[in-house]
Order: sequence, then C-alpha cells, then structure tokens
Amino acid sequence: MREFWDNRYAVEEYVFGTKPNAFLASQRHLLEPGQKALAVADGEGRNGAWLASLGLEVLSVDFSPIAQEKAKKLAGNLPIQFETADLTAWDWGRERFDVVAAIFIQFAGPEARTKLFSSMKGALKPGGLLLLEGYTPRQLEYKTGGPSQAENLYTEAMLEAAFSDMQILRLEAYEAEVDEGSGHSGRSALIDLVARKP
Repeated sequence: MREFWDNRYAVEEYVFGTKPNAFLASQRHLLEPGQKALAVADGEGRNGAWLASLGLEVLSVDFSPIAQEKAKKLAGNLPIQFETADLTAWDWGRERFDVVAAIFIQFAGPEARTKLFSSMKGALKPGGLLLLEGYTPRQLEYKTGGPSQAENLYTEAMLEAAFSDMQILRLEAYEAEVDEGSGHSGRSALIDLVARKP
C-alpha cells in the first residue's frame, strides 16, 4: 500500500493541487487561531498548510514519506508538525484535537473505516469538530477521483449511523465540479459531514 501511494506522489506536480479542499475552505467560519487540528491522510499537505495559514496548530499525518516531503515544501515556514504513520495502527490519543479534518480518506474498507471513525471521535476534545468529505457510490460512474471499490464509498445513512453519538451540523450528498489537481478533477458525487463532539 505504501508503495502505491509513494509511486503516485513521486511526480513533480501536486497530484491533488495546492489549494485547500473546497468543502474544508467553506467551513472557515468554524475555525479559530490556536485550535489544535489534525489533518488526516493529508498527502501533499494542501489542507494542513491551509489550516496552519489560519493560525491553527496542525499535525499533518500521512502514510507516504514522499507525500510528506512535498507537504513540507508546500508548507514553507508555516508551523506544522508532520508524522508518517499507518493510520489504522497509529496512536491517535484521546481528546487531543479541536478539529479533525478528514478529506477523501476512502482508502479504507469497511473494517478499517470503522476503526478510523472511532479513532477520530476519540481524538477530538469535547466540543471538537469533525470535518469530513468523501465520495458517494455514484462516483463510480464519474470516475473523476476516489476509490474504485464501492464498499469504500459513503452514504448519508452510513455516516448518520457512524456519527450518531455526535451533534451532526451538516450532512449532505450532492454533485459538483471539482478542480483539485489531476487526482480530483471533473463532475463528482460528494458527501459532506460537519459534526461536533458533545
């Protein structure tokens, strides 16, 4: 798995672009300087760097050291911590973060996904925010990014059930044009979740 991601990122371009994910950027009003944020599977660092540019204290975690070298270059002098880890085996800690940003982390099948979702909730402080975006099964028709395995995709019912112990502020499936590097480009079937830990 690491070899797959290392090979994908071992190009000059930023595969998913250098701008933050549009959904994440749309939630700026919920973010405050000084908050501790975790950027999950942050790849080449576009989301972690953006969070840090707002004054948040960011930990950017990814499986690929090649991606993280590009993330460090993108971040420049921004104060970001980086950690290379397999998120299914990583120690997420308890109540460490005010914000967890999980953008297109659909490398995980059902069993690993359940573990990741539980770890995200546990890592949030009370009152902390989860910002999650993924693809719905309709994305298999568009083929403009994301996994090819249907079981890795999200539905509203799945996310509602998985995060029923949180206050769901937004849960919406919709279609939109995505322009995030060559990796995410074109008409896409998206789903967004904003949830607050009690």
